[in-house]
Amino acid sequence: MGTTLFRDAVIVTMNARCEVLRGDVWIENNRISRIGARLAGSADRIIEAGGKTLLPGFVQTHVHLCQTLFRGRADDLELIDWLRRRIWPMEAAHDEESVYISAMLGLGELIRSGTTTILDMETVNHAEAAFRAIEESGMRAFSGKVMMDHGDEVPDGLRETTEDSIRRSIELLEAWHGAAGGRIRYAFCPRFVVSCTEELLTRVRDLAAHYGVHVHTHAAENQGEIALVEAERGMRNVVYLDRIGLARPNLILAHSIWLSDEEKRIIRERGVKVTHCPGSNLKLASGIAEIPALLEAGVKVGLGADGAPCNNNLDMFQEMRLSAFIQKVKCGPTSMNAASVLRMATMGGAEVLGMENEIGSVEVGKLADLQLLDLEDFHVYPSFDADWASRVVYAATRGDVDTVMIDGKIVMEGKVVRTIDKSRVLPASDAALRRLLARL
Repeated sequence: MGTTLFRDAVIVTMNARCEVLRGDVWIENNRISRIGARLAGSADRIIEAGGKTLLPGFVQTHVHLCQTLFRGRADDLELIDWLRRRIWPMEAAHDEESVYISAMLGLGELIRSGTTTILDMETVNHAEAAFRAIEESGMRAFSGKVMMDHGDEVPDGLRETTEDSIRRSIELLEAWHGAAGGRIRYAFCPRFVVSCTEELLTRVRDLAAHYGVHVHTHAAENQGEIALVEAERGMRNVVYLDRIGLARPNLILAHSIWLSDEEKRIIRERGVKVTHCPGSNLKLASGIAEIPALLEAGVKVGLGADGAPCNNNLDMFQEMRLSAFIQKVKCGPTSMNAASVLRMATMGGAEVLGMENEIGSVEVGKLADLQLLDLEDFHVYPSFDADWASRVVYAATRGDVDTVMIDGKIVMEGKVVRTIDKSRVLPASDAALRRLLARL
């Protein structure tokens, strides 16, 4: 990869001191080696920032690439109906090509809007196609096939035995964990308690400990979901996960909206991580998570867009705005400021994934996962004596992202994604959806 120099940028470091600097960033292969004013040396590649804003890439801690193809196909439903009536039948109708194209469509959108790392949950079948798309796109990703060996109204195409679910997950882990020079990592992904037997969940607990990987699942997203868990397991989601020994620091819970005091205590004491998806939570009418209280308690919280059919975009700029605005209405205007939100979208996500020493800030020694924003436009001015977190969170949009680097490689430049052929993926997504719908 050689050396790359970003020259004359406004560097929003997101380091512990929240420093904003004007200067250069020097990349050696895939890591940041120097930061300073007018760095000397001959770089293989010089990117003239000209005062553009250099930020760490966004870290999205909950997405479903396999669902991008379903955008606009599951509107105006609550969670359980959304799953049973729309999402599960469409996931069951996927083939290898449609999963690949769905992933490529989502990855293009994520890169285009400044995201450089994702925690992804695939569907039951053809997950290897999504891993291929991730590898080709250049995205940094934690991903895994969804696991479903239980539940009512699950289509035949998604229902699997416990043994098959475990076997196929291990095969994917052994094939892809650490692939692409460590850029791709595996996570076990039991969908949620409603669709998993206790045997599956306890075996995942032990396998995740054995392989040293994350467990990524949904919990406490919807009151109907909680009622189903209580009726079957006799207790609430997080209490149950703790009883069977899954509530550990490697557990990442998507949503966590309806938490009891006991569940909050378990999350805090066990070091469980939470990923907040405000756009999805609002569109599915699931509720508003108590994020300020979780952060105040020391819980590590990241941000994610969730899937395209429950949000309709994968844009971190929208998630940041929403995450701030909904808390202000509920908890007051100072409850979630721009700096806190920007940290959640960068270093907060890195902490959720256990990568705070590798990504999430612009610091010497860290991996070169960066985005360059062009904020020279009406909607983000004036810039005099600017609060840079406010400019990025409250005013900027994904259209302001000019250049994206992941693992030291330029994957987008001049607002054009270089690792994904847009002219091929867009028509291919229409063709793949047409075939998928015909199979329903």
